[in-house]
Amino acid sequence: GWDIDDSVALAKVLVNEGVDLVDCSSGGNNSRQKIAVGPGYQVPFAARIKQEVPDLLTGAVGLITRGDQANEILENGQADVVFIAREFLRNTSLVLSSAHKLGVNIKWPNQYERAHLKTKYKF
Repeated sequence: GWDIDDSVALAKVLVNEGVDLVDCSSGGNNSRQKIAVGPGYQVPFAARIKQEVPDLLTGAVGLITRGDQANEILENGQADVVFIAREFLRNTSLVLSSAHKLGVNIKWPNQYERAHLKTKYKF
């Protein structure tokens, strides 16, 4: 099987070949895999590769569902970017609600601007 040590070794080869960024995941492509699933469960893979191959950018995945969670991963240096997939299918306003909760002012899409409340509110 393939493990994190193999991924670190591959990452070292990839960075020397000019790869800029790797999307770090344990796969989940085989039904026999036993993967403990929970919030941010794939993040340690990105953190390990980032630590051992510092010239390669890493992307974290794995049940990253909230803006504050993504922000924490980035601020803690566990990854350089986060990839959020399924949560965007569940919550198409994820960017707007996350920005609000983090106190970040962002431009709303033009078609949503009339719905933008200029006062404090909760999603």
